[in-house]
Amino acid sequence: MILPTKHMPVDKALLSVGSKILKHLDRQKTISALWEETIVEYSNKKNGNPEISYDWFVLALDFLYAIDTIEIKNGLLYRRAS
Repeated sequence: MILPTKHMPVDKALLSVGSKILKHLDRQKTISALWEETIVEYSNKKNGNPEISYDWFVLALDFLYAIDTIEIKNGLLYRRAS
């Protein structure tokens, strides 16, 4: 789930989704704005639907928060300074 396995493709692993989220988190953003930017990368070219669900996006946010990479303050997400 966190790392890719033979049953979990690389682009769906939480580590990969989290890296794409961090790429879009160059400044403070709301969760909904970050979701909109992230699903553009995951949109299916055939039908336009995102290939990840909002639930999976939130799990990736939880993972990033658990490893102390992101923080939320006043309703805005931002990257933590390393």
